[in-house]
Amino acid sequence: VQLQASGGGLVQPGGSLRLSCDASGFSYNYFCIGWFRQAPGKEREGVSCITLSDSATYYGDSVKGRFTISRDSAKNTVYLQMNGLRPEDTADYYCAIKFLRVGSWWDFDSWGQGTQVTVSS
Repeated sequence: VQLQASGGGLVQPGGSLRLSCDASGFSYNYFCIGWFRQAPGKEREGVSCITLSDSATYYGDSVKGRFTISRDSAKNTVYLQMNGLRPEDTADYYCAIKFLRVGSWWDFDSWGQGTQVTVSS
């Protein structure tokens, strides 16, 4: 499984970024693909996930109403549109996959390298 995240960068508070995740290397079904983030000295936090079966979406409480996840099935690419960014959103963002609908949606099974998001003036 290969999950390639891109689109991170430096943005001012209140700004927007769009992350992309290109998924490849597997031909079987999965439950959802999404994102988690981790800031230095902090625990991993589930950000969002979108299901394969019906594109149902899940969001962490801290990003609800600001972030939107979507999927381009033809390209096997998942996007995370992040609006209204805050300094506390600063973290490394990882694209991740959860194969089975067991346990919490943010309990991912595999992930790729992260992309850094910095929100600062």
